Amino acid sequence: MTEIRHEPVAPTRTRWLAPGSDIDAHRHDDHQIVYAARGVLAVTTDAGTWIAPANRAIWVPAGTVHAHRAHGALELRLLGLPATENPLGLDVPSALTVGPLLRELIIAHTATPADDSPERRRLRAVLLDRLAASPQQPVQLPAPSDPRLRRICDILRADPADRRTLDALGREAGASARTLSRLCTAELGMTFPQWRTQLRLYQALVLLAEDTPVTTVAHRCGWSSASAFIDVFRRAYGHTPGRHRPGYDAEREQGRRS
Repeated sequence: MTEIRHEPVAPTRTRWLAPGSDIDAHRHDDHQIVYAARGVLAVTTDAGTWIAPANRAIWVPAGTVHAHRAHGALELRLLGLPATENPLGLDVPSALTVGPLLRELIIAHTATPADDSPERRRLRAVLLDRLAASPQQPVQLPAPSDPRLRRICDILRADPADRRTLDALGREAGASARTLSRLCTAELGMTFPQWRTQLRLYQALVLLAEDTPVTTVAHRCGWSSASAFIDVFRRAYGHTPGRHRPGYDAEREQGRRS
């Protein structure tokens, strides 16, 4: 069995990762906030994968074994917190909304991790306050344990555009649609259509981070049209898919709206 790397202290720092690179499975004695200021980050635990585009952060509780994978060039911002300090009151991983103010607080705090000035301590206090008020977001892709459901999930991960019904997929996995529906609710905490949509959104974020055109992303992920994809994406993330492509300029976009 592979030994899990143990790093007692969760670091506070900035780290750049090349597209497709990984940080192997490890755990900390501290809590950690993980934020992708640029690119898309996947954080994987035994319970599944959390997807973190630039308007989401991932809360990783102390002791949680987790691994990271970069999609697109990743600007990773890491914020460690002592196990005794839990502004969210959460003991399981979760995705959090990152608004403009919280984003700037995370970037400022992780830019100078060695600074222990009174000004930085005040900034940290505001950051923790904003974290405590940050809404949780359902961007987890849960992992099933039942081998029949795992088979279905593996098929769709390999081809998110596969539009077969659960009944048709069940014949390949050796289980009825009714059994698989029950397993989805019990093991994934959502219906099969909800899980498939979540998977497609996850794959869409990965492709967008690789600068794939929006229309191509829509078809490769199973949407019938770019407009249908954009509508689902906007409802899930609060903005259009173009914001996740590497060439997107947030400041220029804000200027156009002003």
